[in-house]
Amino acid sequence: MVIAGSLIVVLAFAAIVKKYEARLVLFLAGLVMCLIGGLPDDVIKAFTKAMTNNSLVPTICTVMGFSYVMKLTECDRHLVSSISGVLNRGKVLLIPIAFFLTWWISLAIPSASGCSAAVGSILIPTLIAAGVHPAMAGAVVLCGTWGSAISPGNAHNPFVADLAGTDMMTVIIEETPASIIASIACVIVLTALAIFWKEGANEERRQAVLASMDAEEHIDAQNFKVNPIKALVPLVPLFLLILGSKQVAVLPEVSVPTSMLVGVALGFLVTMTNPQEIWKKFFTGMGNAYADVIGLIVCASVFTAGMTAIGLTGALTDLMKNSESAAQAAGAFGPFFIAVISGSGDAAAFAFNGAITPFAEQFGLTISGLGSLAQIAGAMGRSMSPVAGAAIICAGLAKVSPMEITKRNALPCLVAAFVLMLLLK
Repeated sequence: MVIAGSLIVVLAFAAIVKKYEARLVLFLAGLVMCLIGGLPDDVIKAFTKAMTNNSLVPTICTVMGFSYVMKLTECDRHLVSSISGVLNRGKVLLIPIAFFLTWWISLAIPSASGCSAAVGSILIPTLIAAGVHPAMAGAVVLCGTWGSAISPGNAHNPFVADLAGTDMMTVIIEETPASIIASIACVIVLTALAIFWKEGANEERRQAVLASMDAEEHIDAQNFKVNPIKALVPLVPLFLLILGSKQVAVLPEVSVPTSMLVGVALGFLVTMTNPQEIWKKFFTGMGNAYADVIGLIVCASVFTAGMTAIGLTGALTDLMKNSESAAQAAGAFGPFFIAVISGSGDAAAFAFNGAITPFAEQFGLTISGLGSLAQIAGAMGRSMSPVAGAAIICAGLAKVSPMEITKRNALPCLVAAFVLMLLLK
């Protein structure tokens, strides 16, 4: 049965890589393994338990609803435009500054595609106009989107917290130092490549861009006036969660749904957008979150139940039980490479964290450490994938092939994943 289970898992991830519907693939794989293992009832048990999870469903759905409202009110655009002004005062360090701006903005805009569209539409033309090679400009923004892995809006953090029996902010605070160090390693390598390939800010390239630029090409960006109050709204839920966390405790503890609803209310108050449109958009976001993210978690739960029923989880656990390094390497580079090939690390990270991470302590690791490693490494792999939605957006804004961006992000993301593996335990 273990051999059959291994074959089913390989086929399932091969299907995901080939862009078959991930939820269907995971569900069917889990169903087949439960049937082989003689435990068909486990399919429905896992399915219904995940779809009614009291901690995950409200958190993920309200975060997505809030992000939809921020896009409707254009508060996310005000945030990005206000911070991007830093570039004009740091031309010597354009690439590191652009990377960290994207990295930190992705905490407030945790969707990689959404962050790439919001940030890239401003930063990529700015970098190109400053003389940065277009492919490098797109690569910097895409590379920075993995900062969303430590965002309260990231679906994986409450999932890992649920496994570890702790609160989400504890997981985030534990994973943040390692992530920051990995981000520094990432941007050092990326900047070194830009210098070596002479793709950083270049005066000749800047003059060529200015000479070829249509006078009306960026008129909207030039005339856009930043409202500092609107720019602060997307950050309010983040501040509430941090200040109300057990580690900081400046404010009473604030739940994720509460912080997101406060953000929605503030979005209405500072923009006076039609409240009916805001409420419609909020629930549209919640519905899409349930369909896309919760749906994936539900089917990944069926998949992991199948792995347990067929005996594969126990076999993998025994294999890694006496090897901390093997568990770390599997947690880091399994989701990483699947994300590179498929454009999304979510399916692999949810499946790994559901099946293997609960046994982390048997490998000499912590549940939160191994769970964080798997999901952040998956985000890093997505940041160098040529088929990720965010990569296609950045490539389109830079007017280059997604493969050109992948070539530039491969080494920085690999180094960052390796550093993260050494630090998260």
